[in-house]
Amino acid sequence: QVQLVESGGGLVQAGGSLRLSCVASGRTFSSYAMGWFRQPPGKEREFVAGITWTHSKYYADSVKDRFTIFRDNAKNTVYLQMNSLNPEDTAIYYCARGIGARPTAQYEYDYWGPGAQVTVSS
Repeated sequence: QVQLVESGGGLVQAGGSLRLSCVASGRTFSSYAMGWFRQPPGKEREFVAGITWTHSKYYADSVKDRFTIFRDNAKNTVYLQMNSLNPEDTAIYYCARGIGARPTAQYEYDYWGPGAQVTVSS
């Protein structure tokens, strides 16, 4: 069983930054892609960013050039550095473990964290 736990969420003013962390249990973390999704209030959950086991990174157009995903396999941790935040980034952010080579759809992820709230005030 794999457990994922996010941290680093909170309240930030528009234009500010936050860094989310997600620690995974288990010994095979480095063999899997990892991803970040978010669910804004009243909306569907959407893909934000992913990183393959070879550290290749890919992003949703809405966060490209503002967010950076990276991983530290020695710590079983994936991060999401979020800069230039705006109120539209307000959401619950989830990390998840991917089961494909470059997953973006929710069905391509098999384990999920409970989520971390990010609120951006205007």
